[in-house]
Amino acid sequence: MDPTLIVFIALSAFIAYRLYSVLGARTGEERPRDVEGLQRARTQERDEPETAIAAEPAKPLPPVSPQAEALRAADPNFDEAAFLEGARSAYEMIIEAFTSGDLKSIRRFLSPSVFEAFRAAVSARESAGHRSDLKFVGIESAKIAASKVEDGNLVAIADFLSNQVRATYDRAGALIAGDPSRIDLVKDRWTFSRSLGSSDPNWTLIATSGA
Repeated sequence: MDPTLIVFIALSAFIAYRLYSVLGARTGEERPRDVEGLQRARTQERDEPETAIAAEPAKPLPPVSPQAEALRAADPNFDEAAFLEGARSAYEMIIEAFTSGDLKSIRRFLSPSVFEAFRAAVSARESAGHRSDLKFVGIESAKIAASKVEDGNLVAIADFLSNQVRATYDRAGALIAGDPSRIDLVKDRWTFSRSLGSSDPNWTLIATSGA
């Protein structure tokens, strides 16, 4: 069970116990209750006009970088920070899935052409009897390098700089690429696309290359 959930359950139980101790258990020191007074107070509360609470105005989105202005111009609700947060998560998830050969879990985030390229690479690796290991250390930076609107789609080109430990072994287990004891600084440029006006917030990876 999630440790955070356990903490909340324990806290809820403690609060319930404290409320029961004060409200439900007799201590012998309770004061007589003024029932009529309580009823009069409740009637008065009901008769008092309700005060309308004004809704807080929506906070404007922060400005975007010059490289993302095309996206904001086409979609006033485009949030660059939220996009980059999602892009970072997608970047790590897709790389790890590709390395392990688990393309089913990420297929919905890939365009057909990217999926086929990944599938061909995984198939070639498996046919050669090679095994790839990857440890994702972390992403140093992620930023939008360029953007545009094309054929009714928002297109964002993102640059990633990440630290990874990568190693590839042959069928006999001999190291043929990478170094399991070395952290590589990896640069990637990925292109994401989303249909303008779509209710689906997810972006699709449509191209990959080195930055």
